[in-house]
Amino acid sequence: MTPQPHPEVGAAVKAADRAHVFHSWSAQELIDPLAVAGAEGSYFWDYDGNRYLDFTSGLVYTNIGYQHPKVVAAIQEQAAKLTTFAPAFAIEARSEAARLIAERTPGDLDKIFFTNGGADAVEHAVRMARLHTGRPKVLSAYRSYHGGTQQAVNITGDPRRWASDSASAGVVHFWAPFLYRSRFYAETEEQETARALEHLETTIAFEGPATVAAIILETIPGTAGIMVPPPGYLAGVREICDKYGIVFVLDEVMAGFGRTGEWFAADLFDVTPDLMTFAKGVNSGYVPLGGVAISGAIAETFGKRPYPGGLTYSGHPLACAAAVATINVMAEEGVVDNARHLGTAVLEPALRELAARHPSVGEVRGTGMFWALELVRNKETREPLVPYNAAGAANAPMAAFAAAAKKQGIWPFVNMNRTHVVPPCNVSEAELKEGLAALDVALSVADEHTE
Repeated sequence: MTPQPHPEVGAAVKAADRAHVFHSWSAQELIDPLAVAGAEGSYFWDYDGNRYLDFTSGLVYTNIGYQHPKVVAAIQEQAAKLTTFAPAFAIEARSEAARLIAERTPGDLDKIFFTNGGADAVEHAVRMARLHTGRPKVLSAYRSYHGGTQQAVNITGDPRRWASDSASAGVVHFWAPFLYRSRFYAETEEQETARALEHLETTIAFEGPATVAAIILETIPGTAGIMVPPPGYLAGVREICDKYGIVFVLDEVMAGFGRTGEWFAADLFDVTPDLMTFAKGVNSGYVPLGGVAISGAIAETFGKRPYPGGLTYSGHPLACAAAVATINVMAEEGVVDNARHLGTAVLEPALRELAARHPSVGEVRGTGMFWALELVRNKETREPLVPYNAAGAANAPMAAFAAAAKKQGIWPFVNMNRTHVVPPCNVSEAELKEGLAALDVALSVADEHTE
């Protein structure tokens, strides 16, 4: 795993990228993507020989790291056996992946509809909810991200929605709990839970309960800030959904498959939704795969009534073989336990110690291998280090922090005024401590912008 410099190859890769690749969420002429030469475990490297500890897990999906040999071998074996087959047939890899997922989902979420990723999983979950209830509206939180396809991006609460918001997608947004920046003037978690639930039920009342098909929440919001819901909130949402006949959808695309120290974040709260979306960590992103886990009641709706939806690559054999291997690796190697143990024993105390020493760290929150540092200008006022949705010069403090982190050899996950600490779930204690030392140095740069 010693990177060998090949700058001429890197230059050619970069030139081809800039000539032909159209990148997502980017102004094409203003970006300078790193040319990556390889990756293994918790690290990746460029063509100049620079190696980075990946504190982003890709886009929070390489839950078992890069190039795990057992998963690579499973993909190779499946490719030699059967590279692809249409979704209407029963295929061994597809059946086994569905069985292994259903074994781990909460409650009776025993039917699995496979998609190509998280966004189309959300699209289909919403479609199922609307058809099951016969109602049009979907409620979702402002601080959320549910995908980039048309319905999913309208359900999303963050600014990536704005350019595509049709204002006719049947989506109503509401405030979910976040005590550090409470919209309810709460001072305790109990107050935040009670007031957030009252706000949600009032929103339903004013929208008309008979018009609401589903409430969708990220079990623990990911890109929006890793805000762990306070005790009782998700159980309260479950009760509200039951009261009004609303389908409860949990989005576990980012939080699922060990990321929180449990197979699914729902397990932390002892809550079972009616539908649950997944992707990313299901096979560590090695081959695109997502899906919807479906409750018995909703599955029964389509027992004798055709479900009007599908995808050409639903349950693709290569993706499902990767999922089978990934889930088995996680079970055999104790990956979920590792995320839980190191999150509690190493990551949380170290991050809280960094917060105590750095004036730029306003709050630490998370669980398992799923943490966020809220960076601020002033701990007392809680003014964010950069304004909401900042860009250009306004975002300079966060850009300086990110550059400092990369200089120290870690690749950070930065969004708005936060840095997220989301390494692979099988990261070692030594790797964590290496990353934390680099983060310590980078936070000193953020400190320079505090008051």
